[in-house]
Amino acid sequence: MLERLDWVRPRMEELGMLLSDPQVVSDQEKWRALMREHSRLEPLDRAVARYAQMLSGREEAQAMLSDPDMAAMAKEELACLEGEIPRMEREIQLLLLPEDPNASRNVVMEIRGGAGGEEAALFGTLLMRMYTRYAERRGWRVEMMDANMTELGGVKEAVFTISGEGAFSRLRYESGVHRVQRIPVTESNGKRQTSTATVAVLPEAEEVDVRIDPGDLRIDVYRASGHGGQYINKTDSAVRITHIPTGVVVTCQDEKSQLKNKEKAMRVLRARLYERLQGEKDAAYAGERRAQVGTGDRSERIRTYNFNEGRVSDHRIGKTIYSIEAFVDGDMDEIIDELIVNDQQEQLRRLGTSI
Repeated sequence: MLERLDWVRPRMEELGMLLSDPQVVSDQEKWRALMREHSRLEPLDRAVARYAQMLSGREEAQAMLSDPDMAAMAKEELACLEGEIPRMEREIQLLLLPEDPNASRNVVMEIRGGAGGEEAALFGTLLMRMYTRYAERRGWRVEMMDANMTELGGVKEAVFTISGEGAFSRLRYESGVHRVQRIPVTESNGKRQTSTATVAVLPEAEEVDVRIDPGDLRIDVYRASGHGGQYINKTDSAVRITHIPTGVVVTCQDEKSQLKNKEKAMRVLRARLYERLQGEKDAAYAGERRAQVGTGDRSERIRTYNFNEGRVSDHRIGKTIYSIEAFVDGDMDEIIDELIVNDQQEQLRRLGTSI
């Protein structure tokens, strides 16, 4: 394996010199790209160095086996290394997996009530709170973009951003249909109901990722509606932006300022157009969001939340936990960690190896 990794150290040294080059430093876009590469290769560089030490240690221990005074210690050292070397090889294999170009991006999350009427909308509110609590646990920032609520406080549609280190890399697995089984607060006879809500997780795009011609936009302003007191109905603060070439429509009425609502709407528009752009570059990705989110029908789901049994079941990995209250309060890492490992295993299998 070391022969295939002899490029890592020279590249790290080259990056070190480039990052201190005044010409590179003056080109901030190039400097940031090199910094990202340096940060990505640094763990691999350390792992390769450690792996080389292990192989060298194994050779030395094997050489000591012929020395009667050192044989016992050499056998003990070999036994330890024979267990550590395969683990280090697996770690290096994972570090060599192709990097998701969106892994370090922030998230634009969209939640919509699916099948089940008012109960589906209330479930959407529960999911929105769950992701907000998860973000708080990880020190991420949540910013509401737009929300269309029912009279009982359910989510017809909510759009918000989650910003922080690793946000997209961990939340990307949440896209899809989520199913809830419980007795709704709207049910008077105590009958359990099955409802759904859909979640879409989009990587937030920067202005440099998506060039939007102002001439391609139709911007309408109108009076915001919903909760917000007297003020919300007195000013034309809500903004609706239509991207004419694609027909994508984004609305935002969360802020009292029309300018702030426009800025937020543009962030969501860029995320949606960026997703389309990725789909055009990779035909296999083009239907990913549609395939993940589906129609909201009860038969399509990635996860079930059964409150009667106190369980959460993720159907993609066959994982069930019996701590639903903690999970919906944002304690989601047990399942998310396994989803990440499962994804890594699938990638390694495609490359002809496995964890």
